[in-house]
Amino acid sequence: MDIIIGSQNPAKVQAVKTVFQDAKVIGMNVSSDVSSQPFSEEETLLGAKNRAKHAISSGDASIGIGLEGGVATYNSQLFLINWGALVDQTGEMYVASGARIPLPEEIGVELKKGYELGDVMEQYAHKQDVRKKEGAIGIFTNDLISRADMFTHIMYLLKGQYEFSNK
Repeated sequence: MDIIIGSQNPAKVQAVKTVFQDAKVIGMNVSSDVSSQPFSEEETLLGAKNRAKHAISSGDASIGIGLEGGVATYNSQLFLINWGALVDQTGEMYVASGARIPLPEEIGVELKKGYELGDVMEQYAHKQDVRKKEGAIGIFTNDLISRADMFTHIMYLLKGQYEFSNK
C-alpha cells in the first residue's frame, strides 16, 4: 500500500510510518489552504482535510493523510490542538483529533500578534526546529510526549476507523 502524507515535516511523516509499518509512505508538501497558524478547531480540521485531499490527488496512492496542528480557545484559555484526516481513493474520509493542553499566556500573546507557534516556541525554549522535533507538546510535557507521539495517536485513530469501515 502506498500512502502520501501532505507534509514533509519529520514528526508527521514518522507518525504515519509508525502506524502503517508495511506501507510505502511518501511525504509531499501540499497546501492546507488555511492560515499558517490555525486558530480554531474548525480551521485546524479543515487544514487536515485539505492536506489529505491534496495528498491523494497529487500521486498514485491508496491513502492520503493530512495532519494539522493549531490552537483553539476554551473559556478564555488558549489550547494546543491537533487534527488528522485520512482519505481513500473512493473519497471516503475519516477524521480524528488528539489530546489538548493549555498554552502559557505569553505564548498566546505572541500568537495573537500573528506569529506561528513553531517560531514562538523556538524563541521561548531557545531551541531550533521545534516544529520538526519535539513540538510545543514536547516542551510543555518535559519531553514525555513529542509532536510525533501526538500525531501517532491520531494516526492510530484514523487507521482504526479506516480498517473498521473496510472489514
